[in-house]
Order: sequence, then C-alpha cells, then structure tokens
Amino acid sequence: MDEQEFKNRADDALQSLYKKLSNAADRYDFEPDFNAGALAIEFEEPKAKFVVSPNTPVRQIWVSAHSRSFKLDWVAASQSFVLAESGQNLEQLIASAISQIRDEPVTL
Repeated sequence: MDEQEFKNRADDALQSLYKKLSNAADRYDFEPDFNAGALAIEFEEPKAKFVVSPNTPVRQIWVSAHSRSFKLDWVAASQSFVLAESGQNLEQLIASAISQIRDEPVTL
C-alpha cells in the first residue's frame, strides 16, 4: 500500500477507536486524547498511559502499553490493523490492555 493509502486507513482506524474509547471512558475511568495523529489513553489509578500511533515508513500502527510495544499490520482480508502474534485487531488489543489495568472484562 502506498503512503497516502496507509495514512487514510490509519487515520480511519484511530478515529474509530477514539470514538469507541470516548464512549467507554466514564465506564472504565480513563481519558482518551486524540491529537496530532496519535491517540493517548491515560489512567489516573493506577497511573498508566497507552499510546497508539501510526508509523508511516513501515506502514504499521504501533501501540505502547504495559511497558511493551505492539506493531500491527494492515490485513486486507479483515480490513483492519492486526497484531500478527495474537491475531487481535486494534480494538481488541486496546480492550485487552484496558482490561488488564481495570482487572475486569472491557468492551469498546
């Protein structure tokens, strides 16, 4: 995929995730912020921050959460960014990461 196509797909994915996070923020006590093409998810208690951002040169979305870096590739068959090692799409990965912080199942 070319650079513009990646940027469009990444922006659509992050916008969609931000909307879902905004709807779930009060329920799970976190604050999403979408600024300059990157999405941050901040928790007051316990203190934590996740960052979701596009990495255009390698055509991936990178997620920094739980002191780890997750790199998601575009999968045409599912029309989503997917973490190869687990098969989770972006929304599932973020819901799982929030579940770990909240110690309860999280749906977005």
